Amino acid sequence: MAMADSVVADSVVADSAPRSGDSPDARLDRRLSVAPMMDCTDRHFRYLVRLVTRRTLLYTEMVTSAALVHGRRDHLLDFSEEEHPIALQLGGSDPGELARCARFAADRGFDEINLNVGCPSDRVRNGRFGACLMAEPDVVARCVEAMLSAGRGAPVTVKTRIGIDDRDRYEDLVEFVEAVAASGCRTVVVHARKAWLSGLSPKQNREIPPLRYDVVYRLKGDFPALEIVINGGITSLGDAIAHNGRVDGAMMGREAYRNPFVLADADRRIFGSLPAATPDRIEVAARMLAYARREVGRGTRLHHVTRHMLGLFHATKGARGWRRHLSVEGARRNDAAVIAEALRQVGG
Repeated sequence: MAMADSVVADSVVADSAPRSGDSPDARLDRRLSVAPMMDCTDRHFRYLVRLVTRRTLLYTEMVTSAALVHGRRDHLLDFSEEEHPIALQLGGSDPGELARCARFAADRGFDEINLNVGCPSDRVRNGRFGACLMAEPDVVARCVEAMLSAGRGAPVTVKTRIGIDDRDRYEDLVEFVEAVAASGCRTVVVHARKAWLSGLSPKQNREIPPLRYDVVYRLKGDFPALEIVINGGITSLGDAIAHNGRVDGAMMGREAYRNPFVLADADRRIFGSLPAATPDRIEVAARMLAYARREVGRGTRLHHVTRHMLGLFHATKGARGWRRHLSVEGARRNDAAVIAEALRQVGG
C-alpha cells in the first residue's frame, strides 16, 4: 500500500476530528488569532486551521446583521464544536438588530462576538457599517451596549482601524476608544493602518496606507485596563511574539490563509502548551480527506473544502503539483479521493 493510502486508511479508522493535544482553555486567550477574512475564514478553512493549532482564536467571515436576522441563520452560524475557541464577526449599525444577532450567537455557542468597524469596502460603507462607523463613536457605543445586554455574558469586542480619511489624528482614535470602552467593551482589535473610504480598494487598503504599530502601542499605554490586540502585516510567530511584548495579542491575516502551517508551532511558542505531537502536513491532509468525505456526503461541493487547502504544503517539495491537482480536479470532480491523489504529488 502506498504511503498516502496507508495514512488515509489510518485516519479513517482514527477519530478524524482535530487533535493537537490540549483542549481549549476555559479562558479566552487572544495572544494569537486568525483574522476574519471574507471568502476565506469559512467553517472549512477553520476546521483545517484547528488541525494545525488548538489554541489560536479563530474568527468567522463577517456576517451582516440583516443577513442573520432575515436570512439562512442556521447556515450562517454553522460551525463544528472542534472549532472552539471561535468568534463570530458581525457587521451592522442598528443596535436592536445587532442585539438579536448577539443573542443568536450566544445561543449557538460562540466564544466571542466581534463588531466590524474596520472594513472599508463600498458595499459595507453603503450599508453604514464597517470603517465608516469610526466617525460615529456614539453609534458604535450604543451597538456594543445592546449586544452586551443580549449576549448572555459572551464578550463583545470591536475590530477597527487607527483612523479613516482625514479623521486620523490620534485624538480621534482616543475619542473612539473611550466611547467603546464606556459602553462596556473590554477588548479592541486594531488594524494598525488608517483606511481611505474612497479611492482605494479593500485590497489596496490592506497594503497602501502605512503600518503604524507605534499608534497601537501608544493606545495600550493610554488604556492599560483594555485588552488591545494588534493586526496588520503580521506574517510569522516571531512577529506575534514581538507584538505580545507591547500589547495583549496579535492577529494574523492573509499569511495564515496562504500558508496555514505558519501556525504549526503556535500552541507551544505562543501559548506555552505542549501538544501530544507536532502537527504533520501529511496527517493533516489525510484528516482533511476524512472531513471532505463527510462533507461531500452532506451535500457540500468538494471544491468548497479543497480551495482552502492549496497552501497546506506551501514552500515544500511537490507543492505546485499539489495545488494544481486540487485546483483542477477539485473543481471538476466531487470526489474526496482527489485529496488522496494530490497527496502523491508531495510524497504522501
